[in-house]
Amino acid sequence: MQPLETAQAEAQRCGLALCATTSGLALEGEGMTLLPNFREVLPRLKPGRLQRELLVRAARVKHPHNDSPLALDATAGLGEDALLLAAAGFRIMLFERNPVIAALLQDALKRAAADPELADAIERMTFVSGDSIATLAGGTLSPDVVYLDPMFPARRKSAAVKKKFQLLHRLEDPCSDAEELLHAALAANPRKVVIKRPLKGPYLAGITPSYSLEGKAVRYDVIAQ
Repeated sequence: MQPLETAQAEAQRCGLALCATTSGLALEGEGMTLLPNFREVLPRLKPGRLQRELLVRAARVKHPHNDSPLALDATAGLGEDALLLAAAGFRIMLFERNPVIAALLQDALKRAAADPELADAIERMTFVSGDSIATLAGGTLSPDVVYLDPMFPARRKSAAVKKKFQLLHRLEDPCSDAEELLHAALAANPRKVVIKRPLKGPYLAGITPSYSLEGKAVRYDVIAQ
């Protein structure tokens, strides 16, 4: 079975439909449509605002392995966080294991690559469909930063976010192997592991970070090595 057929079958199993529309690949169900569009992130990519993004600040590294530091987004989702890092100059490898989300992300990346305002950042983003744990633990990469977002969107408090991600919540449960993911990230020996957490949530795997950056709804725990 081809990757898109696999994604469509998985969406159907969850009571949803993955549909090719004139605007791109969309997830439909329950009277809602989710069509990822990286242009929605453009206001956050403006130079003055981008450097103030908490994630960008948390991921900055001194003396990266080369001029363009490598970040590995182990739980890419729809890729908006990875786009922020790419726009800030990182090379990004994005991993997504859910076939439906992976199909949506891959289609959004393809459309964004043809957009003059996004093409430069998209060129630094490499998508990998599959689980990141084996790659992290395999020692084949030397990332400067590993980014983890094990907090499933439907658990966040924002009503707008809940509406946007209701369909994705139908696809999979909140990350159940987050501790294994963190240990794999640490084993890859990056300069930093950056973990997105609910503002009042516990430290992932009980590991106290080197420091944290707090926003209004989320915080970024940074483990420096």
